[in-house]
This record gives sequence, C-alpha cells and structure tokens, in this order.
Amino acid sequence: MEKARILIVGAGVVGLAVAAEISKINQDVYLLEKNERYGQETSGHNSGVIHSGIHYPHGSLKAELCVKGNRMTYEICQKHGIPYKRLGKLTVAVETEETEELEKLMRQGTVNGSEDLKMLDRAGVKRLEPSVEVELALHSPSTGIVEPDELMNHYYNLAHSNGAVFVPQTEVTRIQHGDNEYAVDGVSVGEKFTINASTVINCAGLYSDKVASFAGLDVDKLGYRLHLCKGDYFRLGGKPPVKMLVYPVPKGAGLGIHLTPDMTGSIRLGPNAYYVNDINYEVESKEEEFRTDVKRFVPSISEREIRKDSSGVRPKLQGPKDGFKDFVIRHEKDHGLYGFVNLVGIESPGLTAAPAIAELVSSIYQNDIAK
Repeated sequence: MEKARILIVGAGVVGLAVAAEISKINQDVYLLEKNERYGQETSGHNSGVIHSGIHYPHGSLKAELCVKGNRMTYEICQKHGIPYKRLGKLTVAVETEETEELEKLMRQGTVNGSEDLKMLDRAGVKRLEPSVEVELALHSPSTGIVEPDELMNHYYNLAHSNGAVFVPQTEVTRIQHGDNEYAVDGVSVGEKFTINASTVINCAGLYSDKVASFAGLDVDKLGYRLHLCKGDYFRLGGKPPVKMLVYPVPKGAGLGIHLTPDMTGSIRLGPNAYYVNDINYEVESKEEEFRTDVKRFVPSISEREIRKDSSGVRPKLQGPKDGFKDFVIRHEKDHGLYGFVNLVGIESPGLTAAPAIAELVSSIYQNDIAK
C-alpha cells in the first residue's frame, strides 16, 4: 500500500502553492488531481487579476491574505520572470448614491493595508482614462494582472524540484480516519487505489465540500456547503478603450462586470455572477447584458464589437441570500480529525492570496501537526 506523509487533494493554484511551500522542508508530499493536468477548473478560468484587498472586511482571512499575497505575487513574478503588469485599477461611481460605497471601499482598503489608494474626481479620472465617464473613482495602483498558467507552472516546478509527487487523473472517493493516519481511497487512471497519509490537506476547490464530507464532516452543519456561482466573459473587439482595470461599485455576488486588459492589452468584459447547479464552461449570458452594464461608465462601448470569450465557476460559501463569507482554512482537530486541514470556499481573491495561503497552511502543519 502506498504511503505519504502529506497528501494534498486538488491541484489548482492554491493546491500547487501549498505543495510548493510545504515541500520545502517536508518529504513524501503527494498532490492528487482528478483532471489530466493541474489548474483545469477555477484557476484556469479567471481574470488573472492581482487584487489589492479593498473588497474584503477588515480582519477577514480574505483581506489579510489578499494584501499579503498581493506583495508576494509581485515579488514572485519579478524574481522568476513570470509575465505580469501592475496596471492599477479604477473602481467607479456612476451615480451619486454609489459614492458612499466607494468611500467605504477606500476606508476598508486603507485599514486592510492596500497601498496608495486615492480618490479621483472626474478630471483626475479623465487624465488616466479619457474614455471613462464618471464623477468619482477609487484608484488602487497595486492592482494588476498576471498570466495564471505561468504562475501555476512556477508553483508546480517548485513543488517538483522539492520532490513533491504530482498524480493526475486521480480522484478521491473516500477518506477513513484510522490510528494516526488516513486511508484515502479513489480511482487513478481507471484503477482503484488506496494511499495512507499522516496528513490530508483539502485544496479541492469546487469539490472541497465533497472532500470534507468524505472525511466525515457534516458540511451543512459546519457551514461548508458550497454554492456554485458562474461568471461569463466577453471579449471586446478593436482598439482597447482603457489601459487600466475598470470596475463598477460591487453589487450582489460578484464584483460587477468590469474591464480587464490581458497580457496583450486586449480587453475582456466580465465576469458577471449567477448561481448554477452544475459545472460547465459554456458562456450562457447575453452580449447586451454586458454592453448595457459597461456603457454606464464607458459609453463608447455602445458601438463596439463584443464576442463570447470564456466562463468560470466560483466555489462560494456565500449563497444567493447570504452576506459576506470568509475563506475556511483550518485544522479540523476539534472535530476529531487530527491531521486533516480544510480549505473550503477559496474563490476570489484566491489567485492573489495563493502564496500567503500556502504560508498559512505550512505554518499550521509545522506548528500544529508535525511537532
């Protein structure tokens, strides 16, 4: 029977970052992934935004890990030659009643530690982005973009060089807690397997509530049940109207349909946010929904070509009628699962926060489990 010291379930950007960090000083680290390669779910279907940390309540894991991860991600990119652009972002208030929310975001971002936030009037916005028509905007210069695949390749290569073993096409179906270890059952390339592990780290993203339930946790009672929230993207044709990221004041489940340049300068619109029952990556939204939302602050988009681009699905703990829900990152020893570490509801800003999440999980392991 195979044995591992540390078994990580799920090889999205967070699972890869955790594997890279924890394998620096630990051997026998295995990373299981149900798909043919890493990063095929949420991590491979996002905007690639390096968030600044303005959108999350002070004291939350999302706020703390986003601000820390922002700085760490830029350092990683600079050190290892990963393509990125520190473009800056405008969050815009189109109507008077939206200015109060903008001021709240500035206060929240400042106390969270977001760098160099500044409120801009109409003239200040025009100097940065002539196509944007608003009365007020919050400028966050530390927001940027990165190529997610390149970032994941870095974490994978680091984990691999540290001796971590990546096992693709391997899906976990049961986790049994025995004497000082876990028997993890599943199917690998069509064959059943069992691997014993002293520690299991659940980084399964869209399936993290399922993996938690395999270990015997009551996900409904604990508030770990995920709600699948889909977001579609459209691509804007022609010359880019903006150089920076431009976001509306957030409403509802997402951050609003925004303009995000990619590494080539081409502009994506989105994502929107709507709850779904099943995971699929077909763009289901209508072009006009996106055009109507964005022309509130970039009127010139009325005449522009918009075409379907891609979509992604977020593993949200926040249901349709819920308020803010934070990341769950915890050692489940108080629930009788010593050595089982849960990461549930790791949605945005997960990509930005990934290296900071990895440091936190490694710290939990070293201080609480490995001793």
